[in-house]
Amino acid sequence: MASHQYLAFDLGASSGRAVVGSFDGERLALEEGYRFPNGMVRVLDHLHWDVLRLFEEMTHALSLCARSGQKPVSLGVDTWGVDFALIGKNRTLLGFPYAYRDPQATGVMEDVFTQVSKEDIFEQTGIQFIPINSLYHLIALVRADSPLLHAAERLLMIPDLFNLFLTGVEAAEFTDVTTTQCYNPRTGSWAWPLLDRFGIPARIMPDLIQPGTVLGPLLPDIASETGAGNLTVIAPASHDTGSAVAAVPARGQDWAYLSSGTWSLMGIESPTPVISPQALAFNVTNEGGVGGTFRVLKNIAGLWLIQECRRIWERDGDSLSHETIVQMADAAEPFTALIDPDDPAFLSPARMPDAIRDACARTGQPVPSSHGQVARCVFESLALKYRYVLDQLVALRGAPLSVLHIVGGGTQNRLLCQLTANATGLPVIAGPVEATAIGNLLVQAMARGELADLAQIREVVRRSFPLVSYEPRDRAAWNEAYGRFRMLWLK
Repeated sequence: MASHQYLAFDLGASSGRAVVGSFDGERLALEEGYRFPNGMVRVLDHLHWDVLRLFEEMTHALSLCARSGQKPVSLGVDTWGVDFALIGKNRTLLGFPYAYRDPQATGVMEDVFTQVSKEDIFEQTGIQFIPINSLYHLIALVRADSPLLHAAERLLMIPDLFNLFLTGVEAAEFTDVTTTQCYNPRTGSWAWPLLDRFGIPARIMPDLIQPGTVLGPLLPDIASETGAGNLTVIAPASHDTGSAVAAVPARGQDWAYLSSGTWSLMGIESPTPVISPQALAFNVTNEGGVGGTFRVLKNIAGLWLIQECRRIWERDGDSLSHETIVQMADAAEPFTALIDPDDPAFLSPARMPDAIRDACARTGQPVPSSHGQVARCVFESLALKYRYVLDQLVALRGAPLSVLHIVGGGTQNRLLCQLTANATGLPVIAGPVEATAIGNLLVQAMARGELADLAQIREVVRRSFPLVSYEPRDRAAWNEAYGRFRMLWLK
């Protein structure tokens, strides 16, 4: 089989990149073509995404790709979930999209429960209750009588917005839509009664499409200006975690995954959504996956805590690489203090290291002083929170799990991978690092008929990329630490 090239745009909360994949029918080889920064922009006490600059970076990447002689046959876009743009008459972008950490939705979720029960919302959506969900930002716009909402003709999730810019097509891809808490996974449609209850206009909700849908060619102006030519745009699993889970190199059914990055997404794959009183009690979420699957998972704060610590330390004059921070944590004394990474105090503090120290002091623990002690506290606490969530997933599944697959950038943190194996008591298989881009690329290949299904995608991943295994250690010490962690934070 001749080798074909595919292009993935993978946009995260802190950076975006263009990745070219060459697939010969057996193996996939990656080449990162271009990387660019991303971040929330604060304007008049609100946080927004500069989507126009991001799109400019994407078209620049297309130009670089064309000039380098690369000839991808298609491209796909994936991004973080939850956030959306509003589109007005003549496909006009109405303002810069609010970012999920924007304060406009502060307190909205809790107030909603006085009008509609958590049980009713979960029954209709199957989605974890967290304040960043699209539902609460939409309700905030309704309550503010937002002129943007009045003028809107369409709501598009962030990857769908870029697909509109690239092709002129307005559609909402399944995996990203399921992050909104506005979608009913049982009916396979928007949660119309819930939207109506809160005055969210039905007219703005777009048609739904599945991952692997061919959207069409680049708009002529973009094809001409970038030199990209006759390039087809395909919707992959456009939620980045959906793409990452598609690239989990698993076999069989008795495995869990952890997509490790700014956020940690831990879950199991299911052919149907798991919507039950126990699932509600555990506050799990049912997000869409490739091939009609569902990602039954929980969002955990993830390496956001370390990224923010690093940012503050650099601002204070200590510029440390991620590798150096890991080394300092490895040298620090274990189990000095533990935090709940999902405590609201860590959602968006002014100074993350101080917030961590305050949490330790508040719970009567030794307060970490050095950078290494703070980082050790974060890594151990993440590993213990992973165990807590994994126990819940096992209970929901009704059967044990035999292995935990970690994918994403967090696989490069060997200390955290080992601590996770220690805490959970499961063997950990780490890799691939670039799972999101890989899943994006291989779903494009599947859409073009080069792969038959999700099982073949995962077979290609196993053949193509190195994996690292970690066996559990020090079980007695970790069991004791887990008991202390639960007593402190999960009473």
